[in-house]
Amino acid sequence: MAFMNPRNRPPSPPSEPIRRIEAGPWTIELLPGRAYAARYVASQPAIGFAFDSQRGVHAIGSDRIQPFHAMPNGLAFVPAGCDVFSESPVGGEYLRVVRNDAVALAGHHAFNNRIDPLAIVLAHRMRGALLRATVEDDWEAWALELAARLEGDAIPSTIASNALNGRRMHLLDEFIEAGLGDPLSVQAMARLLGLSEGYFMRAFKSATGKSPHGYLLDRRLARARALMRDSSARLSDIAQACGFNSQAHMTAAFRQRLGVSPAQLRRHSGA
Repeated sequence: MAFMNPRNRPPSPPSEPIRRIEAGPWTIELLPGRAYAARYVASQPAIGFAFDSQRGVHAIGSDRIQPFHAMPNGLAFVPAGCDVFSESPVGGEYLRVVRNDAVALAGHHAFNNRIDPLAIVLAHRMRGALLRATVEDDWEAWALELAARLEGDAIPSTIASNALNGRRMHLLDEFIEAGLGDPLSVQAMARLLGLSEGYFMRAFKSATGKSPHGYLLDRRLARARALMRDSSARLSDIAQACGFNSQAHMTAAFRQRLGVSPAQLRRHSGA
């Protein structure tokens, strides 16, 4: 039998990176399909979604190690404090959505292989956004909707007609205007009005026709356009003053929402 010289061995293909985004109290990760071995005690509740079939051994909340077979498009949940051991010689592409603050999620017991049509739609939407991000990505809304699937039901609660009345909207608008230069989370806006995050998001959409994310983006763009028109500030400074992560982030938002870059719009306004 001939043995290959290590120097002549074809290089291993580069491994896929872990793609990660932080959104308010959420961390969302797309784990690539590869072998893994993990052992830990969950410090925060975590939602999982298996895009591919996976086989291996695990012990979730138990000392008993046993074989597992994760089905494609299966929803999983690990509550905080759960002891986790899992390993697979092959693995599979996997989405992890972790709540980082002290707020408990709806689930109380670990599970996997739950097939939920809405969870499938949400998980694939999040995967697509992690692979190709846009300014329209509504991470907090997606994470909250996915967390609602832990109970297996959508949240059908009726929105009270005065949930976001004129006084509350005025208070919220003042809060947004004062904090537009900083990150503004759904959590902070809901807390201001004494509402749960999920209820606030549904009430906001009912009252304005927009998601909080879309509304904030429109407000940031409006302020940026006003500053470009009324001042000679650098675009990088305007981006910071309007709460964009960077000038590039502001430029992407202008192109996607308005079809022009900030520089083009400023030149047009000057002309």
